[in-house]
Amino acid sequence: MAPPTSSRYCVPDLRKERKNCSFNQEEITNLLDGGPEQTDFRRKLEDYFLKDPEFLDPIPPEYLSHEDRYANELRKACYMIRKFNEDEEVQQVVGEMEGIRRLIGSGLGVALTKDGNPLALHYVMFLPSIMGQGTIDQQAEWMGRAWAGEIIGTYAQTELGHGTFLRGLETTATYDPSTQEFILNSPSITAAKWWPGGLGKTANYAVVMAQLYTKDVCRGIHPFIVQLRDEDTHQSMPGVIVGEIGPRLGMNTNDNGFLLFKNYRIPRKNMLMKYSQVLEDGTYVKPPNEKLAYGTMVFVRVAICFDAYRQLQRAVTIATRYAAVRHQSELVPGAPEPQILDYQTQQYKLIPQIATIFAIHFASQHVWDTYQQLTGELHEGSVELLPEVHALSCGLKALSSNDAGFGVEICRLACGGHGYLASSNLPRIYTSTTAAITYEGENTVMWLQVARYLVKSFREASQGQPLHKSVSYLVAQPASTHAKKDLSNRGLVEAYKSAVSSMVAENAGRLQQYCDKGEKFEHAWNNCSVLLTQCAEAHIRFFTCDMFVHNVETLELSDGVRSILRRLCRLYMIYHITLNQGLFLRNGALAASDISILEGELSVLLASLRPDAVNLVDAFDVHDRVLDSTLGNWDGNVYERMYEEAMKSPLNKTDVPQAYYKYLRPLMKSNL
Repeated sequence: MAPPTSSRYCVPDLRKERKNCSFNQEEITNLLDGGPEQTDFRRKLEDYFLKDPEFLDPIPPEYLSHEDRYANELRKACYMIRKFNEDEEVQQVVGEMEGIRRLIGSGLGVALTKDGNPLALHYVMFLPSIMGQGTIDQQAEWMGRAWAGEIIGTYAQTELGHGTFLRGLETTATYDPSTQEFILNSPSITAAKWWPGGLGKTANYAVVMAQLYTKDVCRGIHPFIVQLRDEDTHQSMPGVIVGEIGPRLGMNTNDNGFLLFKNYRIPRKNMLMKYSQVLEDGTYVKPPNEKLAYGTMVFVRVAICFDAYRQLQRAVTIATRYAAVRHQSELVPGAPEPQILDYQTQQYKLIPQIATIFAIHFASQHVWDTYQQLTGELHEGSVELLPEVHALSCGLKALSSNDAGFGVEICRLACGGHGYLASSNLPRIYTSTTAAITYEGENTVMWLQVARYLVKSFREASQGQPLHKSVSYLVAQPASTHAKKDLSNRGLVEAYKSAVSSMVAENAGRLQQYCDKGEKFEHAWNNCSVLLTQCAEAHIRFFTCDMFVHNVETLELSDGVRSILRRLCRLYMIYHITLNQGLFLRNGALAASDISILEGELSVLLASLRPDAVNLVDAFDVHDRVLDSTLGNWDGNVYERMYEEAMKSPLNKTDVPQAYYKYLRPLMKSNL
């Protein structure tokens, strides 16, 4: 927790900002963490791990070679696991598997392994895959060794030639009943597994997703536990080609790798058979419900949503504190240079990002709660909630990663040239955040998944069939273009509802017109796909606004917290309405005069929220080590830290570099 201003030095600008906070910061911290107990849990973890000097980087990673960066992060990752496994105190604090997964995936995990954790997928995907898809016997065989770190695994699904389109994966696992083995092959270069973290040089096992063939019939994608490297020498196994894929935009010590097989045999028991089975004679036993696997996909996508807003928390905390410390230009000629946070343009960049964090949080929490309900129903054989939860998780994954990626870049730009420095940490936050736009489902594909659900729901509504709650508005009557509009928070949600409902109806109709003209549905869909993705995004934006308003009005909150959240909620909605005016104007959901009123109110809201901007980011309670930024520390000593970081450059070890004598001096003295 950020200490009170009276107990620790901070620069005068930040002391002034923190002097008159209008709300209970701890209440907001608890709200975002999931309750006081979760806040206490997080702080204990941070205190325990961040005080350990083993997690410090003696040399900034930017100055290390690629091999040394990998070795340094692997050192810390292994130490983290040993510390967890050997210390009863931390086990009491963290708990079992869920605790260590949260440790690795949280802001704390990012602070401990800045450039990426090569062991992350072992805990985040390998172990959960065995738990979720393995039989009791398989769990007994593999979980103990994997949990103890005796073997290290990853999850290999994406291929060089196929990512989101799982049915297109090429890796094959052909069952040989004479030996009771599966024969793994990569039939082409595009069949190479590509991107799995930890695959390059770290893991010696993997859960590999491959096309299962039994009795000359393809049974679809199934999971297999595959040994990749010798447990003693770490040499790759005969028939296995594995390595690292090379430099990426960011997270370069995740050890992302490639993997190919050539007639590589594994025992029958290595197929994870909780749901599907292959008997000794090659008989294939189908899963009781082929949609059970969707639960894992939903889980991963909701986790991405939470991670997205936490990354945005880091960026907007850095940029807002810097904006309160930085003075620039003149608002009034001859007057002292103001804090750049006093400029409305700076407020417009940053305060909507603060609002976005709460919007994504409330929407993600709702989808997470619904997912928990779905999990129970799936095991009871009911798939009633699955289409809705699948669509919401796809859409919210796309919206949150898009918004967070855009927001982090806005924060970087809001810091001017200093935001371009690696020591600001904004470039690293950006590269980590923007990766989510394409992993676990590229966002355009996610929008198209949502669009299919919307079109299907619209057609069901037209036939009088009941709809899921999140799309029940599709049966509503469009708003009258002549009626006076309600511009309250709930009224703006209704305007969104009317606008999106009309948009979906219009484009579902356009799709049908193509089909009525004799065009195949697939071609008609492609011809409408740009507008349909816009429908999907508008639907999820409406859902997010609805969740924001609902939570602000129904949660048990103090007056101060409810007041500031109402204003942030209103700012969030007006911000997006003014950015997408055509959506509301074309069907009369709002009139031009309404938009004009809202544009004026946007300025009022920015001014109203400006005094609490620093207090809001303080309430995010992001530890200085998690921020890892010269620009964003709690005390505001920006310029001193920037100078200290600059002096760490290896070039500053000597006044004159050797390169001067080798290259520059001969040029300067050549008398050309």
